[in-house]
Amino acid sequence: MSLKAISRAVLDGRAPSDSEIRYLIDLEPDRLPELLGHAHRIREARFGNAVGLCAIINAKSGTCSEDCAFCAQSGHHRANSPAHPLLDAGTIAEAAARAGEAGASRFGIVASGKLVGGCDLDGFERGVRAVAAAGLIPDLSPGILDRVQLARLKAAGLRGYHHNLETSATHFPKMCTTHAYAEDVDAVRAGLDAGLYVCSGGIFGIGETWDDRVELALLLGELGVPSVPINFLTPIPGTPLEDRAPLSPEEALRIVALYRFLLPDRQLRVCGGRPTVFGAARKAELLGAGASGLMIGDYLTTRGTDAASDLDDIRRAGQVPAKE
Repeated sequence: MSLKAISRAVLDGRAPSDSEIRYLIDLEPDRLPELLGHAHRIREARFGNAVGLCAIINAKSGTCSEDCAFCAQSGHHRANSPAHPLLDAGTIAEAAARAGEAGASRFGIVASGKLVGGCDLDGFERGVRAVAAAGLIPDLSPGILDRVQLARLKAAGLRGYHHNLETSATHFPKMCTTHAYAEDVDAVRAGLDAGLYVCSGGIFGIGETWDDRVELALLLGELGVPSVPINFLTPIPGTPLEDRAPLSPEEALRIVALYRFLLPDRQLRVCGGRPTVFGAARKAELLGAGASGLMIGDYLTTRGTDAASDLDDIRRAGQVPAKE
């Protein structure tokens, strides 16, 4: 067994076997650059030199009914998180326009909470139309929606539905007790059945094992999710994971590379936690580790990196923003 042989098999369309996956996970630390190089070649074979750029707005924030241990917006925790109702379409449009000027092609409207509940779907429809009018692809992260709601939003111009599974089914009960993992999987399936571009991934550094990471990747592949966000924990005061140490850059890069081997034809977007794990000095390394997309600008409750700096990294790597 060799890294080169596994990489060649993936490029030829064969999924890694269980033993090959374990080989990738257990590869010696001094061979990390070699692993990243092969992951990058797999990424180039599918996506060339294009990097998908997206951005989001925290459109409805705080007092979430769910108790996800890593999230500052949960109403169950003590985090000092902003709380406000759904923003108006004008505010969303202005933010989308700024994101487009910074280089993003997709713009996500993110609303806290498991269900829409009392929030009027009309507000989401107006927001979706506002993003499209600003010249960006409108995406929405509204929690768990049913097929009727998704169809209505798609008719308003919605292109993408965001709903992260967060971690494996095995690890999920340690992170969230207020809803079942199967509900999240059903929501992803509903988005796919609606013909939407589904973006679903996870957050890493929350106490999961490598087996959990593999389990999540294989499920996302089985579901047929086209876009997989990779988030890294930023420990936030007032949450149950406030004292957990962030992942090292090396472990985070290995996760990205492993996901490229397991999901060779999926858009891998590195999103939340990028500044925490990589800082300004090492963030460009992701562009040679198998990632094919980045979230630019700020995240939900934490600051992101400067978009101009990300564009400089992309140009220096010989890559270009994608026209999605």
